[in-house]
Amino acid sequence: MRYSASEKFEIIELVEQSLSIPRTLAPIGIPRSTFYDWYSRYQEGGIEALEDGKPRPRRIWNKISDKIETAIVNLALEEPDLSPRELAVNFTDTKAACVKATVYRLLKDHGLITSPAFILRRRPIASPIRHRPKPALADRLHLSEGHRLGLVLSVHRAR
Repeated sequence: MRYSASEKFEIIELVEQSLSIPRTLAPIGIPRSTFYDWYSRYQEGGIEALEDGKPRPRRIWNKISDKIETAIVNLALEEPDLSPRELAVNFTDTKAACVKATVYRLLKDHGLITSPAFILRRRPIASPIRHRPKPALADRLHLSEGHRLGLVLSVHRAR
């Protein structure tokens, strides 16, 4: 439950007048750590410090710092003929850990991906149809009989 600054101030006054802090806070349902946080804020800044401020943004766990981002871009400018993978390896070896995808994204964001050497190449997609020679007639008959019986038969022939 959220308390306003005036409610927090009333609770602080109530606790100051009492003899036992835990016995005063237990019926209200406020943890001692929360009370002491409010009390230290009140002592430092008065009742205005008890106001709830805007929550500060949390750091994104996988965001790289501006310092590292600048270093990667500077390395790319110094070594224009290296690919993102080579830049990532070079940067990891000399400064800090960095992956190829991050380097590629940074270079793309800064407009530094221009030459074909920076284009990621994919392996050609294999055809789903494999061209295998048909088994001999005797093998085909053997396989078809097993299929009718619900068996899976393997045929191994020395070639």
